Amino acid sequence: MLSLTCKTAIKAVIFLASKHRTGTNAGIKEIAVHIDASEHTVGKLLQTLVKEQVINSIKGPSGGFYITTDQLEQPVINIVNAIDGRDIFMECGLGLSKCSATHPCPMHDEYKRARDILENAFTNNSINKLCEPVTNGIAYLVG
Repeated sequence: MLSLTCKTAIKAVIFLASKHRTGTNAGIKEIAVHIDASEHTVGKLLQTLVKEQVINSIKGPSGGFYITTDQLEQPVINIVNAIDGRDIFMECGLGLSKCSATHPCPMHDEYKRARDILENAFTNNSINKLCEPVTNGIAYLVG
């Protein structure tokens, strides 16, 4: 359901959240290494996230990307909206253009339930909440 770019964006923001406690900024290369992603992809998605005010950046030798205390409390859905958009929670599981309750695909009901669960998880979990298990060593950002 989520694009690879969106998954990468979520990991990048969680990584930035883990850096928040130390008060240090992170560069594209550092983020890419820590989440095992292409620097090119990370650079483009971070620009989008800055534009959408999910994260911030500072130029210069001591610059980089960072997240504020207020931004830590935003729901993960903000990242999804910035990268993939809200339409992913409306799409047909089989890719039909005219799938609905009145004209369903064979997977409609089950896929809709799964979509709703996922949308609720992204809406009801803050970036900070997803960062805690990573910071505590319980969860990981790379496989």
